[in-house]
Amino acid sequence: MLKLSAKMPFDDLLPLSVGTVTLSDDTPENMSIIDCPVGTEAKVSEVLKSAHGMGLPAANRTTGSAKNRCIWFGKNHLLLGPKPDDALTKIARLSDVSDGYAVLRAEGKDIEAVLARLVPLNLAQKHFKRGHTARSLIQHMHGSLTRVSDSAFQVIVFRSMAQTLVHDLERAMISVEARASLLK
Repeated sequence: MLKLSAKMPFDDLLPLSVGTVTLSDDTPENMSIIDCPVGTEAKVSEVLKSAHGMGLPAANRTTGSAKNRCIWFGKNHLLLGPKPDDALTKIARLSDVSDGYAVLRAEGKDIEAVLARLVPLNLAQKHFKRGHTARSLIQHMHGSLTRVSDSAFQVIVFRSMAQTLVHDLERAMISVEARASLLK
């Protein structure tokens, strides 16, 4: 009989470093979509703050920290890290999407140049600051980008696209490194 075992989305793919940029797996154990019924956003934010230490973020923003983060995810919000407190289930609709998404951390001195080859957004730090997030195309995939530090982004795509994301980022990293080598 065939025995199946669970794999992380980036098994055998990460960590990966090219030039000044490193990719690492940042997929949390729990991910949940929070859908707030109209008019309950303030109450949901209050419960989220008391239970997890962070409120609901504004559009295109995040709240929380590295291990526990709530990301604006379009109309809904994506809670990364903690298992949602039971109090949230009484006022919001929650969906466990832990097996549906892959999350990686892309960081390094040239990360903006790498992402500029794949993303149709201005991710320069003066425009896209720490805590800013956006849903966008990443090459040809739908994804989410969040600036988590001066030189790092958290990138979220559907789990089925994890290998494609690493492939596309690696090609962009090689391109940026080759250009840097030519300019030396």
